[in-house]
Amino acid sequence: MINREKAIEILHKHLSNENLRRHCLASSVVMKAAAEKLGQPAEDWEILGLLHDMDLDITKGDMKSHANVAADLLQNEGLPEEYLHAIRSHNEETGATRNSVLDHALAACESITGLIVACAMVYPDRKISSVKAKSIAKRMKEKRFAESVSRENILECEKAGIPFPEFVDLALAAMSAIENQLIN
Repeated sequence: MINREKAIEILHKHLSNENLRRHCLASSVVMKAAAEKLGQPAEDWEILGLLHDMDLDITKGDMKSHANVAADLLQNEGLPEEYLHAIRSHNEETGATRNSVLDHALAACESITGLIVACAMVYPDRKISSVKAKSIAKRMKEKRFAESVSRENILECEKAGIPFPEFVDLALAAMSAIENQLIN
């Protein structure tokens, strides 16, 4: 597995959009927290969260090829097949099925971090620390928020072994710790 410094180098090489980089950073801290909760390799999951969307500039957001391109690029970096599969399956449009705890956790992580940032953006102080777990549950039912976030992906946390309210609390705590790096 590659180290964090190498992962950041790869991310910056392939992804220039600062908002997407922030999303990857948010995903990395949430994946690390989820791994710690589940007794999984935290540093590896953190790197996976950091790199899962590294191809969005290359694919220009084409959801059919997104994730497959990232996995192909990362295969050359020596990521294990289990990690490449999680990257391919985090985006439901690639057609890859989710089989492992890691697959489910990455899909949930990406969706929940996005929803948390979207919720923070509607508060006047624009702080992640202002977001409450109840707000996430409420927002995921609202059409304007739900258009970009799949409810099924959010609930993948349950399949990973972490109940939704716990996953949201875990994500909020992890993201609040680096809040100044996530919201501009």
